[in-house]
Amino acid sequence: MGASAAAAILIRKQHELVEHFRQAGAVSPSSARSSSDLGVHERLAWSRLVRDGVLREAAQGTYYLDESAWVALGQKRRLLALVLAIFVVALAAAMMIVTRMGARR
Repeated sequence: MGASAAAAILIRKQHELVEHFRQAGAVSPSSARSSSDLGVHERLAWSRLVRDGVLREAAQGTYYLDESAWVALGQKRRLLALVLAIFVVALAAAMMIVTRMGARR
């Protein structure tokens, strides 16, 4: 499996986790739930969301969804995708220019 496929799977798992929190109403410190209450496992997607501040620990072992952090993470991902797309287009353009210059000689 390629890196992009693995990243897509991770993002899909993160979306699923976020939906679990939303459906359970765990969106504030007072409504925080444990992973076992939500029926989810604390694996890579969970760890990344905790690291990025999307899932926040309220009391020992209970977490809630920080919606604003989730929105910010989505914006960050979209910006990164845009920057990568611009880089790829610029690289392709540079390769075309170099190729044409070499063909003229």
